[in-house]
Amino acid sequence: MAPKTYNSSLPPIPSSSTFDPGRPHTHTHNNSNTQTTSADCPFCHISAVFRPYNPANPPPPTSALLDPELTSPQASAFVVLSTPHLVAFLDIMPLSTGHVLLCPRPHRPKLTDVSPAESAELGRYLRILSAAVVRATGVADWNVVQNNGAAAAQVVPHMHFHVIPRPELRDKRSERFTATMFGRGQRDELDEEEAAELAGRVRRAVAEIVWADAEGGAKL
Repeated sequence: MAPKTYNSSLPPIPSSSTFDPGRPHTHTHNNSNTQTTSADCPFCHISAVFRPYNPANPPPPTSALLDPELTSPQASAFVVLSTPHLVAFLDIMPLSTGHVLLCPRPHRPKLTDVSPAESAELGRYLRILSAAVVRATGVADWNVVQNNGAAAAQVVPHMHFHVIPRPELRDKRSERFTATMFGRGQRDELDEEEAAELAGRVRRAVAEIVWADAEGGAKL
């Protein structure tokens, strides 16, 4: 199948060429009550080392923009979306295949700490990322989860959404579909080779949906 040729008359999207992979990214925002980075926050580390790129035209898997080893000595990170305001990546201990985290680049402990611009972009890409995960995994049902504070089960104090595919589970005796509780059973670490391939599928799906939106609307 020939690669898709995108309509050059579509609304322009900022080019990833405007971002220098070799330079630290600085956050600009209008929320002076919240710090922009935290030295011991793993999500701040991911945000700092992965440069923004154009979601409609993601770089190839071999690009330095996507090198999972950038987070060394911390665990490798597999980025599926990276804009000036936010970053999304595969969960290191997924509840299911395709479990993705979406967070603002600056250190925002809770949802109420994000800036208006960050909030708008989170809302836009939460939908796009959900659709992309469905396309990449083939799982039609999913959960969006967002926790605020330790009492609400937030583990990393950097605001983030979980997009979690929920494969169908059929009870063999009743032939009825069942649902499972979050956190039940063994959670295994990502297999890096499988994660790299899955992240590539999600990035491609994100690009397809961004372009479809620009052409008149994307559907799951």
